[in-house]
Amino acid sequence: MKLITAIVRPERVQQVKEALFNAGISGVTLMRVSGHGGEQEIIEQYRGSRVLVEFREKVEFKMAVSEPFVEIAIEAIRRSAYTGDVGDGKIFVQPLERVVRIRTGERDNDALTPVTEKKLKPEPV
Repeated sequence: MKLITAIVRPERVQQVKEALFNAGISGVTLMRVSGHGGEQEIIEQYRGSRVLVEFREKVEFKMAVSEPFVEIAIEAIRRSAYTGDVGDGKIFVQPLERVVRIRTGERDNDALTPVTEKKLKPEPV
């Protein structure tokens, strides 16, 4: 199991989300973040003053995946987030020691599988 964190451009969020869903990865968390990487600093005008923009707005995706989905997730993110310009982002992959689904108590890989509705069978009388 791995925790995959991807930092991408805000304008690529829809493409990354669709690529992940198409790859079978639906458990995703999104956060708006700011950061500084290889991009050039920008000086903007704000209310008549020059302002140095050091940090860029980005979006962070986080997802826990089982081993068979690690490379699938990486490629889905990489292809869908790519623009070819500096600032496309990064993907970080970390080992994941334990996962527990709160609702059912399922653990590790069982907790990572998609949740499907089970039809309840009546108990025998």
